[in-house]
Amino acid sequence: MASPAGGGGAVARPRPGESDARVSARGFLLGLAVPASVASLQQMFFDRVFMGHALFVAVVFCGAAVAVMHSQYQGRKIQTAIRAALLGDGFAMGVILVTSAPSSWQAFGWYAMILCAFHYSEYLATALTNPQSVSNDSFLLNHSWAYSVAAASSWVEFWLERALFPGLKEFSFTIGLGLLLCVSGEIIRKLAMFTARTNFNHIVQNEKRPDHQLVTHGVYSWFRHPSYVGWFWWSVGTQLILNNPICLVGYTAASWTFFRDRVRYEEATLINFFGHAYLEYQQRVGTGLPGIAGYQLQRRPQ
Repeated sequence: MASPAGGGGAVARPRPGESDARVSARGFLLGLAVPASVASLQQMFFDRVFMGHALFVAVVFCGAAVAVMHSQYQGRKIQTAIRAALLGDGFAMGVILVTSAPSSWQAFGWYAMILCAFHYSEYLATALTNPQSVSNDSFLLNHSWAYSVAAASSWVEFWLERALFPGLKEFSFTIGLGLLLCVSGEIIRKLAMFTARTNFNHIVQNEKRPDHQLVTHGVYSWFRHPSYVGWFWWSVGTQLILNNPICLVGYTAASWTFFRDRVRYEEATLINFFGHAYLEYQQRVGTGLPGIAGYQLQRRPQ
């Protein structure tokens, strides 16, 4: 998308001007430590995994983590730290599933790691490249009602199919292919964010800022909408990881339709912003999304 508008010692008290990126990193790392500590205690004190014990220890550690964050931050930053910590929790639980759970659950562990890494890295990348626009919405956890329903549907399909056909969730080839798509998509999307920097925004802009520039170099010389290319293939990859045949079709169709409409709307604003320069860019570089040409300016007949 060109110029998208689209250990254990005492915890030191942060400096008053601590950046959003640093706050989120501290939260994420603290969140990672909670499930890791629970898993270690399980191995140390119990011969078998007892869910009651694990839940109790997890609650105690989560409570301690929240208490530490409340002692460190106020206002929006405490909300940032808690969101990042929960994503760290989810990532660490994914690692535990991959390394310790029965094989039919391991796909969900990989998925949890990919999902939590995506949402945390969205915030971190925004905080590093465009700190003026960062907010807790930058985690994209509340992206849309449709996004939440789609995620929940994929979890339900996985759990139902695992209960009925556990072997379906153990196809290593599709899991590997899904991981490849997700990691590749993440790299492309984050390259887009770091290339465009302050010209990138999660919300399509309807008014051109004075410093808004048309970005056509780097990854934008490969695709007009690299952030959408990355997100599209990431979303498809998540369902390959889960071996969800129904949601694979649904996610592919829904994502394609969403990005088709989004690209058309966004490119109309970009043509309005940059005029002939963007039209020339359209001629040189494709959208990068399969079967999506983008907004086509209707020329009047001579």
